[in-house]
Amino acid sequence: MQVFKFGGASVKDAEAVKNVAEVLKQFSNKKLCIVISAMGKTTNALEKLANAFFYKTDDAEVLLEEVKNFHYTICNELFTDVHHSIYNDLENTFVELHWAIEDEPTHGFDFEYDQIVSVGEVLSTKIVSAYLNEIGIANKWIDARGLIQTDNTYREGKVDFELTEAMVKTQVELAFKTIDIVITQGFIGGTSENFTTTLGREGSDYTASIIAYCLNAENVTIWKDVPGVLNADPKFFKNTKKIGELTYQDAIELTYYGASVIHPKTIKPLQNKNIPLFVKSFLNPKEDGTVIKESDARLNIPSYIFKTNQVLISIQPKDFSFIAEDNLSDIFELFSKNGVKINLMQLSAISFSVSCDNDLQKIKNLVTELQHTFKVLYNDGVELMTVRYYTPETIEALTKNKVVLLEQRSRFTVQMVMRDE
Repeated sequence: MQVFKFGGASVKDAEAVKNVAEVLKQFSNKKLCIVISAMGKTTNALEKLANAFFYKTDDAEVLLEEVKNFHYTICNELFTDVHHSIYNDLENTFVELHWAIEDEPTHGFDFEYDQIVSVGEVLSTKIVSAYLNEIGIANKWIDARGLIQTDNTYREGKVDFELTEAMVKTQVELAFKTIDIVITQGFIGGTSENFTTTLGREGSDYTASIIAYCLNAENVTIWKDVPGVLNADPKFFKNTKKIGELTYQDAIELTYYGASVIHPKTIKPLQNKNIPLFVKSFLNPKEDGTVIKESDARLNIPSYIFKTNQVLISIQPKDFSFIAEDNLSDIFELFSKNGVKINLMQLSAISFSVSCDNDLQKIKNLVTELQHTFKVLYNDGVELMTVRYYTPETIEALTKNKVVLLEQRSRFTVQMVMRDE
């Protein structure tokens, strides 16, 4: 049994969905559990809807209508029968979403976010499942909210692996007795109270690895619009190189520092059971791609991870005393409370500096709370560059015409917070 994950780019429109079908035809008579993300930029659109609903920033009904039109346009290109059952399935899902934004918010933003944004994966999997069945690729649709069981940490659900394993084995293994393909959603899970949670942005990779862990899968394949894991993001760097093989350790390091090709939590469940992970192109599915597995091989080329829209926060005691363990305990508690992740941190005698993603609302709340006890300075609009297996030449090239605000080096890795001169 294998686990496949198809991201938003692989199902961004009708032609992309048809291409997924072509990829799957190459794996006939294989047991496949397929994890699918929301279509195209749907998650971004639903995030705007969640913000409009909670903060009253835009007309939520107009934004919902845009999401509906996007999905119905895809359906109209995939299904010739306007009375196909998929239209009723989608309409029922949209009615639930409409109900969700009809009244005033009753919970915090993170809760409301999960109930709204999670719908993207439900819509995409229903469409893909219906289309595959329509063209003769038989499959069973299963709701991931009944598989991936989490606590109540909304937007970053913590998985109960024991309960999840029991649910996955019960439902997916039972389905495989009568059918070869199961389709479910990435990114989303459910609580014991039957509320929806999400696993963190881009969390569909993590879903695939959880399911593979639970089913002792042969391997996992993440299908991307790139030929494999590259040593840099082609949006920022020219002449990138594909990495043919990665160890679990190097993959964890790269994802930890922000490499976007794989979700950071993906590797651990696979490494625990020695399940290989392949990253391959859905545009050229016969190419080798990248394999991540237990190995003695080490990276022999520099890898670059570039994070924009960062904020550099410097925290200092108001009384000019040392930053000590009790200060750090208080500081970390506030970061955790406000859901702000630290990408880089550096400690000096009287200052603690961190680089974080500039989530405006979270950072605003965090800074306000920090200022009760500490003096807080910050620079926004900065960049965080991480280079794994760096050379002096790469550092010199990367810092040209840049002001380096903070730098850390270890044996294999250098990180720099920078802005343009």
